Amino acid sequence: MPQRPVLKLVDITALKATCSVCSLHELCLPMGLAMDEVEALDRLTERRRILKKGEKLYSIGSSFGALFAVRYGFFKTQVLQEDGREQVTGFHMMGELMGMDAISSDAHTCDAVALEDSEACEIDFTQLERLSRAVPALQHQFHKLMSREIVRDHGVMLLLGSMRAEERLATFLLNLSQRFAARGYSATDFVLRMTREEIGSYLGLKLETVSRAFSRLQNQGLITVQGREVKISHLSRLRTVISHCTS
Repeated sequence: MPQRPVLKLVDITALKATCSVCSLHELCLPMGLAMDEVEALDRLTERRRILKKGEKLYSIGSSFGALFAVRYGFFKTQVLQEDGREQVTGFHMMGELMGMDAISSDAHTCDAVALEDSEACEIDFTQLERLSRAVPALQHQFHKLMSREIVRDHGVMLLLGSMRAEERLATFLLNLSQRFAARGYSATDFVLRMTREEIGSYLGLKLETVSRAFSRLQNQGLITVQGREVKISHLSRLRTVISHCTS
């Protein structure tokens, strides 16, 4: 009688994703690092934060000690206005770094809230600074990520300062399209993790205006919307909606 093959038990902890094997490493801090340098960064990202939808990764005023790389899921950042309303300041997806708002003041200036069940890698900032001094490529990549955040902030200022509602929404959808495509997902079919109200808060528009803008873009045959599912029918034509604002 033939012997059954011996089944080896798998050590689950050994399968825990690290920077060196993470599918998002080219979008995050490890990009451009040698393997031994990535392994050094691995040791800074051993702690994972798993959050349910609605839970906060950090809060306004909380002390700063770490940055967070989104491993999966979606987050929004928001501040509290003087009248008590929440103002959405950004949306963050897998592969993006969060928490840089607190570097200068040692305290977070916004809330970071999970829009769905999510996970983030916690990176001790003091250790990251120390490692960056020893690994110039890591310091260079960190500066690139900071620059990307500055460029994104400038884009928001352009949205709020010079564009009509449809142009703001088109720019927002195209930005999501590019970010999903960079992660290997469809550039034309995706699910919005945020509500229409949250989109309006981010774009400086009322809820009714956001709904009308979606309807206008759909009536023009540029997008198809069903609930939170969005299909961009014509990427090039959608770009023409905002072309005169960026020319």
